[in-house]
Amino acid sequence: MRVNKKYSCLPAEEKGIHIINIRAIEDIGYDQHESTLLNSLSKNPDADCKYGLYFRDGRRKVDYILVYHYKKSSAGRALARRAQQNDASLRSSRQDQPLPGKGVHLEMGESEPHLDYHEDDKRFRREEYEGNLVEAGLELERDEDTKIHGIGFVKIHAPWNVLCREAEFLKLKMPTKKMYQINQTHGLLKKINSVIQKITEPIQPKVAEHKPQMVKRLSYPFSREKQHLFDLSDKDSFFDSKTRSTIVYEILKRTTCTKAKYSMGITSLLANGVYSAAYPLHDGDYEGENVEPNDRKLLCEEWASYGVFYKYQPIDLVRKYFGEKIGLYFAWLGVYTQMLIPASIVGIIVFLYGCATVDENIPSMEMCDQRNNITMCPLCDKTCSYWKMSSACATARASHLFDNPATVFFSVFMALWAATFMEHWKRKQMRLNYRWDLTGFEEEEDHPRAEYEAKVLEKSLRKEHKHKETDKEKLTWKDRFPAYLTNFVSIIFMVGLTFAIVFGVIIYRISTAAALAISSTPSGRSSVRVTVTATAVIINLVVIIILDEVYGCIARWLTQIEVPKTDKNFEERLIFKAFLLKFVNAYTPIFYVAFFKGRFVGRPGDYVYIFHSFRMEECAPGGCLMELCIQLSIIMLGKQLIQNNLFEIGIPKMKKFIRYLKLKRRRSLDHEEHMKKKQRYEVDYNLEPFAGLTPEYMEMIIQFGFVTLFVASFPLAPLFALLNNIIEIRLDAKKFVTELRRPVAVRAKDIGIWYNILRGIGKLAVIINAFVISFTSDFIPRLVYLYMYSENGTMHGFVNHTLSSFNVSDFQAGTAPNDPLDLGYEVQICRYKDYREPPWSENKYDISKDFWAVLAARLAFVIVFQNLVMFMSEFVDWIIPDIPKDISQQIHKEKVLMVEVFMREEQGKLQMLETWKDKDKKKGENCNNHSPRLSRSRSGSLSSCHSYPLDV
Repeated sequence: MRVNKKYSCLPAEEKGIHIINIRAIEDIGYDQHESTLLNSLSKNPDADCKYGLYFRDGRRKVDYILVYHYKKSSAGRALARRAQQNDASLRSSRQDQPLPGKGVHLEMGESEPHLDYHEDDKRFRREEYEGNLVEAGLELERDEDTKIHGIGFVKIHAPWNVLCREAEFLKLKMPTKKMYQINQTHGLLKKINSVIQKITEPIQPKVAEHKPQMVKRLSYPFSREKQHLFDLSDKDSFFDSKTRSTIVYEILKRTTCTKAKYSMGITSLLANGVYSAAYPLHDGDYEGENVEPNDRKLLCEEWASYGVFYKYQPIDLVRKYFGEKIGLYFAWLGVYTQMLIPASIVGIIVFLYGCATVDENIPSMEMCDQRNNITMCPLCDKTCSYWKMSSACATARASHLFDNPATVFFSVFMALWAATFMEHWKRKQMRLNYRWDLTGFEEEEDHPRAEYEAKVLEKSLRKEHKHKETDKEKLTWKDRFPAYLTNFVSIIFMVGLTFAIVFGVIIYRISTAAALAISSTPSGRSSVRVTVTATAVIINLVVIIILDEVYGCIARWLTQIEVPKTDKNFEERLIFKAFLLKFVNAYTPIFYVAFFKGRFVGRPGDYVYIFHSFRMEECAPGGCLMELCIQLSIIMLGKQLIQNNLFEIGIPKMKKFIRYLKLKRRRSLDHEEHMKKKQRYEVDYNLEPFAGLTPEYMEMIIQFGFVTLFVASFPLAPLFALLNNIIEIRLDAKKFVTELRRPVAVRAKDIGIWYNILRGIGKLAVIINAFVISFTSDFIPRLVYLYMYSENGTMHGFVNHTLSSFNVSDFQAGTAPNDPLDLGYEVQICRYKDYREPPWSENKYDISKDFWAVLAARLAFVIVFQNLVMFMSEFVDWIIPDIPKDISQQIHKEKVLMVEVFMREEQGKLQMLETWKDKDKKKGENCNNHSPRLSRSRSGSLSSCHSYPLDV
């Protein structure tokens, strides 16, 4: 039967007793002491197979695992009771069954016709799919006798011939026997490099892959015809575990299952519940006594530990274990974190400069001087009273910490920093491509996704039913138009929802400020602005965190209904939607404070109202920059602390604990079974499945936006990002090594669409910082006053220059303060921040000429700043080559050496042919000296002599 040929079976002579019969006896209900006695006759099979890392023969390595759920019917118990009475006949009936536990299920199916139809359907699909895998050359072994009841495992092994065949199909570059010397620096550079190596030696990870290499093996795409080029002395280690799992996964993806709705590969079977999981195995345990050395344990010690936070990452070992795509992510994260160090140092210097010059800042000194006796107009109608400008002294002094001339320099520096970071990463990426043998690698079009195949099949069947056409179909824009329309409407709705929430927070701020202004205590009235700002930012933070999770799920659903053809298309569309929604969600409150708050207030006597009752918010006398700094810092720090770190630690721990409770509830009460050590695939099944790198990249890209977009208002943003990333690297590393199932290694030569997003943010940062400096801060008004209006060339009188006057008799009816004598005297003229004509002017309260002068200067600054910084960024991009010179030389050297290898091989073949021809001629001359009978066959013998070397 086909079923008997499908799976490998352990020969009886290897164990001394047939292991399958023991499992069958246990399944049909033998007593515990009898099964223990039978098991004791053979040595421990779990130790022979290294607890699940190998097949039961202890020789074939497990390259991949398929997991499925199965149900035992109620007839199993009756069958077990009958088996105890007639054990001999049952034992003989199971003698030919190839798999432990499978014969029982087949007999149950024969004895009980009322089994679950869906379970039968899944089982038939599994049998067909696994049969196709065997036909593809893979070797399978099933295990249903595990500690996790109701869960079956199929172990997959790829033999040598399959590995060679698939490596050739995938064009995997493998190291050849040829080794060459890597070009080394000479002279002064060599001495500098040696000094740097000695200094950085304590912070280098203690792994062999991280040591500087003097020689490198020449790599070439694997070919079965040219196996003599490769070092095949140890075939077991020629293809490492990462490569083996990649090869098996490619076979799993393209193997068809006709009973699974004509869909392609393992993805559709997982989606339909035929299999519950599919994953490669970890190399072994990472902690505990008597643990054999393995790459996972080494990564845990030298990478996934908070105690080595100060060390470089062993990127080559990460790539060796997890693959190029994950290796590139951690390499990019490491480069980004390193580049944050100089940005943090400069940001600290700018902040310290603000602290050092705060007592010398004339505008804040004038605001704090109570002798000026400047009376300000009320901040709200009726309930708010007049107030002294000196009461905002603390806000003004704090604003100078972030609103000083040094912040302009810091904005220019960060724009150039972003350009330098991108160039540095491109060079690092090229070095990794050379080191990882990815030069010349081009991503081929992936297999169509299961959902796409199902949609195409549905369309073709519908068309065939109508028009009897059988041409190969594909999805067009007309087929996807409903999905595109749904995407457009949904994204617009969610962006509108974000704006509505921000608007709701604005209403909260206005109403709360008015309510707190009624407070009878002077301290309550003095802290209104700080209280309102802090509580509103916390509300914004909570909403952002909640909507981030919601928008991530919605973005995935919107991408699924589009039915992209390949996984790469799916990932790129998902990234675009998720980034758009999360960008709007994270930055909308900050954009409001930076560019809209205080711009549409109106003036005393003619304020702008929302819903005819709420007055629009005003900025503090020192400007909105301080409030922007508070908003940015709380959202950035809260998002990093709660969402990036707490969620990443807490949620996986909670899921793991829930899975543990479920398994504990389903676990058998058998003490021996409970004490038995779990197999490797059982332990890995309890880990969290790998969900892709999109969430990891997304949080770092949003953080990159916080660091670059509004850095003019918060110079300490790079410092907080640096501290977060130091923890983030080790947190992600620990998650990948200890909390997640091992992901399938994916080849990649770059970080994909994320690089374009980073470049876009870098360009946008230049524009936003130009507007923040010119419109949000008081930098431009100060310059205009200093060079156009100052009488003595100093900033004395600047505060008075920025304030306009209002006659309290011009208040609209019902808007004047209820307590006009709150300050202890009657107020005739109050001041407000704006450039307007005074009440004694002919055109009272109209916009003054000073406003237009300042506006012209602001716009001019935006244009000059933007073009200057863009030019400098492009200059940095141009002056730094994308490919390091030494790497381009090494790549060229590899090409030359490979040509030499093939030329030498061709010359060897020609010499061999010449040698055979010479032998052929001598043989022909010898034939002339023989009898005529032999000479008649000379032509035939000569022809055969000539044909032999050609065939070889």
